[in-house]
Amino acid sequence: MAKRPTTKPQATESDAPAQPKAKRTRTPAAAATDQATDRPAEQAPMGPPAEPSDEDIRRRAYDRYLARGGNHGLHFDDWLEAERELKTKK
Repeated sequence: MAKRPTTKPQATESDAPAQPKAKRTRTPAAAATDQATDRPAEQAPMGPPAEPSDEDIRRRAYDRYLARGGNHGLHFDDWLEAERELKTKK
């Protein structure tokens, strides 16, 4: 079988080199919004006290486990009591 002759496609607009995009500038409103969200945590407004994290409850439950001599079988009770303590404490 004979090979077909190949033809080169004609140049189009998409073959032209790409032009760089114009730089974007920030508007004063956008800059003010960005500054408000970039505040450090110590400057953030204080809200209602947060629920204790799972890590806090886990630590307190482990402390209870150690305090009662490390006896197994009461892990769920330790968790519930630790959660109750931390919620009433905050």
